Amino acid sequence: MAQIEIYTSPLCGFCHAAKRLLIQKDVSFTETDVSRQPDKKAEMIQRANGGRTVPQIFINGEHVGGCDDLYELDRAGKLDPMLAA
Repeated sequence: MAQIEIYTSPLCGFCHAAKRLLIQKDVSFTETDVSRQPDKKAEMIQRANGGRTVPQIFINGEHVGGCDDLYELDRAGKLDPMLAA
């Protein structure tokens, strides 16, 4: 099963939508709330090649982008193979 990491903040609608899709896919993920762990925001920005907005999503260490990117992978049929890896 894939290792999924998602950087979020509690008031972010896109974060909730991304997590909802992952939950629908019945996969577990590690969530880091950057509003409660400010030091993790710098880590997120570095790992996401400058991406400053949440969510930032990583699957097996690979940055896949934000919520729109995650849904686009799903529409293109590419998300399920990534999650199964």
